[in-house]
Amino acid sequence: MTRQSNFSQTDIKLDFEKSPDGLVPVIVTDIANGQVLMLAYMNAQSYQLTLETKEMWYWSRSRQELWHKGDTSGHYQYVKSIKVDCDFDTLLIAVDQVGPACHTGARSCFFTDVVTMREEY
Repeated sequence: MTRQSNFSQTDIKLDFEKSPDGLVPVIVTDIANGQVLMLAYMNAQSYQLTLETKEMWYWSRSRQELWHKGDTSGHYQYVKSIKVDCDFDTLLIAVDQVGPACHTGARSCFFTDVVTMREEY
């Protein structure tokens, strides 16, 4: 079921051709608190589907197919805002996240610390 939301879009053209595979990275954040939820990729078709449905669609690099976030898990992402970077080749999308975003069951895919800087006084 698609939720109704009102947002306007501009005629900005993304540069899908910059990458040889025709994909642009998408940084996804939680509209409620700004937390980074995940990084995924879109091609022109998944981007268009996202604009039309206001739900997140990606291109799965491992499966080489369109991926409608939530179809399998029920953890849908409803689009609240879309921003593009200065080079028109990366998206920042804020969503209303239903359940966890990560396939591991974690809220965010970014839960493993690599380096933590601690101030010493």
